[in-house]
Amino acid sequence: MTRLSSLTSRNALIALHDALATALALLVSFYVRFEGGQYFYDRLPLLLQILPYFIAFSVVVCYVFNLTTTKWRFISLPDALNIMRAATVLMLALLVLDYIFLAPNVRGTFFAGKITLILYWFLEISFLSALRFSYRYFRYTRVRHHARTDGASPALLIGRAADAEVLLRGIESGAVKGVWPVGVLSPSMADRGQSIRNVPVLGGIDDIEDVIRDFTRRDKPILRVVMTPSAFEPEFHPEAVLMRARRLGLIVSRLPSLEGTDAPRLTTVAVEDLLLRSSVEIDYARLEELVNGKAVIVTGGGGSIGSEICDRVATFGAARLLVIEHSEPALYAVTEALMARETSAVIEGRIADIRDRERVMRLMIEFQPDIVFHAAALKHVPILERDWSEGVKTNIFGSVNVADAALAAGAKAMVMISTDKAIEPVSMLGLTKRFAEMYCQALDHDLAVQSSSASRMRIISVRFGNVLASNGSVVPKFKAQIEAGGPVTVTHPDMVRYFMTIREACDLVLTAATHALTPARAEVSVYVLNMGHPVKIVDLAERMIRLSGLEPGHDIEIVFTGMRPGERLNEILFASEEPPVEIGVAGIMAAKPNEPPMQVVRKWIATLEQSIANDDRVTIRAVLKDAVPEFGSTAA
Repeated sequence: MTRLSSLTSRNALIALHDALATALALLVSFYVRFEGGQYFYDRLPLLLQILPYFIAFSVVVCYVFNLTTTKWRFISLPDALNIMRAATVLMLALLVLDYIFLAPNVRGTFFAGKITLILYWFLEISFLSALRFSYRYFRYTRVRHHARTDGASPALLIGRAADAEVLLRGIESGAVKGVWPVGVLSPSMADRGQSIRNVPVLGGIDDIEDVIRDFTRRDKPILRVVMTPSAFEPEFHPEAVLMRARRLGLIVSRLPSLEGTDAPRLTTVAVEDLLLRSSVEIDYARLEELVNGKAVIVTGGGGSIGSEICDRVATFGAARLLVIEHSEPALYAVTEALMARETSAVIEGRIADIRDRERVMRLMIEFQPDIVFHAAALKHVPILERDWSEGVKTNIFGSVNVADAALAAGAKAMVMISTDKAIEPVSMLGLTKRFAEMYCQALDHDLAVQSSSASRMRIISVRFGNVLASNGSVVPKFKAQIEAGGPVTVTHPDMVRYFMTIREACDLVLTAATHALTPARAEVSVYVLNMGHPVKIVDLAERMIRLSGLEPGHDIEIVFTGMRPGERLNEILFASEEPPVEIGVAGIMAAKPNEPPMQVVRKWIATLEQSIANDDRVTIRAVLKDAVPEFGSTAA
């Protein structure tokens, strides 16, 4: 739809206003310049002849500078600059008309003159702006009045001025309700003593208790604290702010970082906010280009990672999305959530087990995907140490089935979700994922040998560490233990893990896929997300206890239970035989290729299938050690 075809009666009224403003500015500038005397009336006949053509030209100029299509309710500095640009173009048009056409050809002398043109420029800006900004101020005062009279909670904003200004705009526009800001606490010295949209900066973050008590003494109690993204930077000690606010009995909310066109909104403070890790800047235009208008399949789409990938794929404009999930409740939940978002994607959910090769093959060939994200897996370390054969069936055989089916269906890319535990594995989870990686690497290598075309299918794996709040992670476990009154159980005081949020992990998975599909890519098929600095599990437990308003060791005990089978104290991101490769993408590195030939991998797989069918543990152990010599588990 073009801009012209989308114009409404409201736009026509705005165009009429601008035409009248232009006519009035032109007439008034002549009248003032020539003081309403004989010189003015001498020029009036010619001026009235020129006026209709000039008004028509002004309507076009105002449209070109978006004055006709901008909502007055949200008029701001960029719109004021557009008004100045439009007025300047119209003044220059009068200058050309006067000095080039009228003076030498009609009157023999200047018709308007420089002073008239300068007057016109100021009057045009004033007349185009007056009603617009008056309406903006009217809406602003009305929203503020409703905010104060509709039971909004007096709130203290915490964070830098730029973050606070985003929230204040949201309140003024009505996007954020139930909050009335009375002050800002900023970590920046430059903000102190200033006002942001008429809300004063009352001090620094450490002044929170003094400010709260001062308002209470004045019988204007503050009921809520809103923490903006800058308040969660490590140097500002967000945990301490949270504890102090809760000790004062305040409701604590947060303003998430804005993404794209998302409206400002308030949410509760979660442990992800206290991770004290800077997130990677994501190129969302790149992700939209990857999936926009494409057909996408996500296996394991009901899991924590899979469901988030489904959400991101729908957000970035996929035309069709097929969710493959083994669990009926999980499939129902994710498809219902996706359909509730009213995306343009056609959502379909199918129950299937990735171990069922024929079923997976048939579904993919029927759907004809452009991209397949393989998130289905068994991933709980202690369970797989006990029931290791199930891990082999799902994580190895299932991944082989998905990769082969994606290839048969003509997909452009298949992305397997792997784990940092696949590096020099000591658990069955790590081993089975490493084996699946090797198959994907070998298949990708064979496709590269068979076709030098840049459009050939890519099969890649993406490794990352623990994801906060995912199914089976420590966060839900710690939450349940805290709600039960403790104790919180940690395996070892020195246990260290890498963490990132589900949203960031999934966005980086999509980013890795965009790199793999570019013609100028490095020849790699295993990508590793930059997980930042490792976090001690005991520190995470203490943060979660404090997040609940309690004190570790006093209100909730932390008990160390000992390391479980398949665990190690520290995770690693790269094996010694596959050093990292920089690919020029923030937040992502690649592992140097290190895959055995496909015929060797297929021989291992055939032997594993036969040995599992016969429960031949000795042979299975031999195959696993042959495939991954550095494997250190004794589970098999």
